[in-house]
Amino acid sequence: MFKGSIVALISPFKDNKLDVESYVNLIHFHLKNGTNGLVPAGTTGESPTLNHDEHKKVIELCVKESNGRVPVIAGTGSNSTEEAISLTKHAESVGSNAALVVTPYYNKPTQEGLYQHYKAINDACGIPIIIYNIPPRSVIDMSVDTMARLFELKNIAGVKDATANLDRVDQQREKMGKDFIQLSGEDGTALEFNKRGGIGCISVTANAAPKLCSDFQKFSVSSNDNEKNEAEKLDKLLQPLHKSLFIESNPSPVKYAAKLLNLCSDEVRLPLVKVTEPTKEIIKKTLRSLNLI
Repeated sequence: MFKGSIVALISPFKDNKLDVESYVNLIHFHLKNGTNGLVPAGTTGESPTLNHDEHKKVIELCVKESNGRVPVIAGTGSNSTEEAISLTKHAESVGSNAALVVTPYYNKPTQEGLYQHYKAINDACGIPIIIYNIPPRSVIDMSVDTMARLFELKNIAGVKDATANLDRVDQQREKMGKDFIQLSGEDGTALEFNKRGGIGCISVTANAAPKLCSDFQKFSVSSNDNEKNEAEKLDKLLQPLHKSLFIESNPSPVKYAAKLLNLCSDEVRLPLVKVTEPTKEIIKKTLRSLNLI
């Protein structure tokens, strides 16, 4: 169920309030363009600045509007175990297919603390849990051994890996086997990630280029030589866009791209700010090169 191009949805704002109309249109834009899954309330969805009501609302809307056509993996992580449990329970109650739970940031728990955090969420809920391992943002790095312990629990299903270490894909596959779902957290290395045993990407770029990202993912896991070659071509085409969307802090660049695509405004919430003029020009250029605008 959890494979291919899974978009880390942006949360559109208007006058610092959640823009529900644009959000609903965005979901249908993805459904029309072949996106294989939706992640509301993740990092790209500016979850740190969503209040609890907004956090719950974007998940509820995502489940309702997708209407079972693609899986919804709700962002429910927190550095408070109690809060993560509460958000995961809510996601389950409204029909989310899985939860994406980031490693607790700021607290800097030990590996045992990480294990107990995820075990508590696992024990309190009944939907699959995808571990989100992102040391650059969380400071801590979940070890492969800790992940293997967690995979023994009933609801721990896989990982969104944003360690920037492709060797982890091999190590995790060797330790946990092919049933452990491995999703890339980095668009730029998604091709190599899939070659090593990954089955998809939770993508920022898919917000701006859903069809290209979906085709790329489909071809990258194909056994057909022609489709593999097509994946290589698409990867080269998409690389400049991947890079342009991370010149400044995510999701400011991708929100500007969405504005150029007439999907929503480029408004972000402090402490994030809109991208600078030089970055705007680069994003415009990359979108034009792909005939997206």
